[in-house]
Amino acid sequence: MRNILYTCLFLFCCFSMTGKVPSKQKIRLTENWEYLKGDLGGIWEAVRPASPGNPETVPVWQKVTLPHCFNAEDAVDPDVNYYQGPGWYKTLLTIDNPYADGRIVLDFEGAGQKTKVYIYTTLVGEHVGGYDEWSVDITEAVNSFMADGQLMKRFKGKIPLSVRCDNSRDLEMIPSDLSDFNLYGGLYRYLNLVYLPKASFELIRLEPVLSADRKEGTVKVKASFYNPEDIRKANVTVAIYDAEHKQIYSQTVQNILPLGNQLLAEARIKNPALWDVDSPVLYTCELTIDAGGQTLATEERFGFRQFEFKEKGPFFLNGRRLLLRGTHRHEDHAGVAQAMTEEMMRTEMQMMKDMGVNFIRLGHYQQSDIILRLCDELGILVWEEEPWCRGGLGGETYKEQARRMLTNMIDQHHNHPSVIIWGLGNENDWPNDFSTFDKGAIRAFMKEQHDLAHRLDDTRMTAIRRCEFCSDIVDVYSPSIWAGWYRGVFTDYKSVSEEEMKKVKHFLHVEWGGDSHARRHSENVFANLKGIESGKGADERDGDASLYGGAARASKDGDWSESYIVRLIDWHLKEQETMPWLTGAAYWPFKDFSTPVRPENPVPYVNQKGVVERDFTPKESYYVFQSYWTTEPMVHIYGHSWPVRWGNKGDRKEILVYSNCEAVELFVNGVSQGIKKRDSQDYPAAGLRWNCVYEEGKNEIRAVAVKGKTKVTDEIVQEYQTAKWGKEAVATLSVVSREGDTVLLEVQLLDKEGVRCLDSKKYIEFEIAGDGLLIQNQGTSTGSRKVQAYNGRACIKVNLNKGKSMVAVKAEGIPTAFMELM
Repeated sequence: MRNILYTCLFLFCCFSMTGKVPSKQKIRLTENWEYLKGDLGGIWEAVRPASPGNPETVPVWQKVTLPHCFNAEDAVDPDVNYYQGPGWYKTLLTIDNPYADGRIVLDFEGAGQKTKVYIYTTLVGEHVGGYDEWSVDITEAVNSFMADGQLMKRFKGKIPLSVRCDNSRDLEMIPSDLSDFNLYGGLYRYLNLVYLPKASFELIRLEPVLSADRKEGTVKVKASFYNPEDIRKANVTVAIYDAEHKQIYSQTVQNILPLGNQLLAEARIKNPALWDVDSPVLYTCELTIDAGGQTLATEERFGFRQFEFKEKGPFFLNGRRLLLRGTHRHEDHAGVAQAMTEEMMRTEMQMMKDMGVNFIRLGHYQQSDIILRLCDELGILVWEEEPWCRGGLGGETYKEQARRMLTNMIDQHHNHPSVIIWGLGNENDWPNDFSTFDKGAIRAFMKEQHDLAHRLDDTRMTAIRRCEFCSDIVDVYSPSIWAGWYRGVFTDYKSVSEEEMKKVKHFLHVEWGGDSHARRHSENVFANLKGIESGKGADERDGDASLYGGAARASKDGDWSESYIVRLIDWHLKEQETMPWLTGAAYWPFKDFSTPVRPENPVPYVNQKGVVERDFTPKESYYVFQSYWTTEPMVHIYGHSWPVRWGNKGDRKEILVYSNCEAVELFVNGVSQGIKKRDSQDYPAAGLRWNCVYEEGKNEIRAVAVKGKTKVTDEIVQEYQTAKWGKEAVATLSVVSREGDTVLLEVQLLDKEGVRCLDSKKYIEFEIAGDGLLIQNQGTSTGSRKVQAYNGRACIKVNLNKGKSMVAVKAEGIPTAFMELM
């Protein structure tokens, strides 16, 4: 619920609120912003009169658009730690409030991690926490400023707004800086300007309930009001519309006192259409308040659905068993870090749905309401999580933030039918932020959070991942099972999972998989994994994520190839089809993301476990999921990013095809290799595999798949190299493609005889001089100036800027190579 803070500042009042602002009319403030990295001596430096032409004017601000993140590039800069500290934003607001004596509110959809808001020189609001929504009423501050004619003249009738964000390290703030993701800074979600009448809504809560036979639905409509001027009388109209926007209910409540929480309506709907992952039917509740002749309309969507986790058994949605086919999401993207636009978010969530996802865990914090709306629309069930992640447990300030952020998450996202789980924490057994690590204190606070979640919302479950000594507190528990990556072999997956399931009431496996360096492939994926012990468990333990020391494990000793990961994923998906007690599982994560704790990865500072790269480029594993989880006919030959295979003349090479069709025929160089029937239990590739002889040089491979009356095809071209190579000795540069002023460059490592070194993993570094710019710090296999070679090659894009440049390529022990571009 929004708390109203009344403070006297000079001769006017300032109302500061928490929570999103219910209103149909919001103005996104995306343009005409300036940004300063670092701090100011005080707010006066942001608003003092400009000095045109004065070269001594400091500091220098840069023009930006919102959303904007401090760490758009430095989060994956291979040479620096990402910036953690203060940063400032400023703009000028044009105020045009349609409500006489109405309210003016700034609605923050999220900002990291501590924020202060100023109108001119007056502090009007502040907030701690990078992920929940919050708002600030700036009415009195704006009115006071506008009453000063000289200030209005100086700022040409506009209102100066300044915002200070700060993501400095702070042990008494969640999440922990030990977390395996960046704690970004900036106005990295949308900021809205909202005009409100004197009385408006503060929080709207919809409580839909289905009868046991799902033949009748009831929805209670509750609201609290934002009424700082203490208006004593209002009329509220509640209207409900079905999925075709046909009105099915309407009621006006006359002469209510718009204060506190009130039940406004209770509507009964016969034979309601159900919200389901395959048919996510949404109803709309529109609320209109009329007070003193001023009206405001807002709306919330909701859905009718029932779900149940059977004790030591599967998950049910609307009375039928549903295997949760899940993944995870971090708010992170190439070139912008956390500042993803709505278009980017929509692209990402549609890609997940197209992969067959019906469940997502939002790790490890409350995410944009846009994401929750997309999950509602697409039919994706949600586990959303408060950011109590790693580090132990802090003091009262720490705990109060956790309580507040859990409360805000539940209040703000309660109405989304997609949400079924409120996550209370992640890896809370991970110490080191504090000198003491008290399991008893963590258990006590976990129980407090569990009870709080159920007081706020007793219609959803609570859950945590990887904190075994708290597994009995929450409703749903996920242990750490990384079979075939951090420990054990992936064939241990089913037995370990069943053993863990028996320990708790409700088991759900979130986080599994492994890293893959996009575009790296292998002819022998198990070559370095013979020392890994089976049957010794599959949990992640201290040091398992390290690239050094400890027991043999794929995360350290494997080749990080896509070839290995598709086999690991394939095995897990095959097994999940044969586990009748399984609620579901969620692969970690959907997309590669940046992290401060992995500087030595093949793409520095990137967790590379995603099935797509940080810029949405699918890896081969994306199509493995599609082959198991989707129904739209698809076929995909493994190896689209594998231009050169190798071996001896006459060797038979395995070709994998991933498809959800009944049968596939493979052609190599125009010759049929036979038709194979799909059988999900025939590992690997569900039986769609052929051992074929490649011709030296170019080979054309084509797959033709049939599903019912539908035929789909896929084609790739691969070269076959039989020449053996020695130690890397030479780097050569070539232009792969050119589009406008952008060139894609490729470097290839050769031995002294000029033979391609197709297993080389050397780090390659790019440099440039001249007019052009490297398109770098993207956190992708083709967007980093330092990257480990994939099969002895690496690529990067160059923006030529209509000029001439010299590109240099360095690799240890190899002479620097140069190429002139123009």
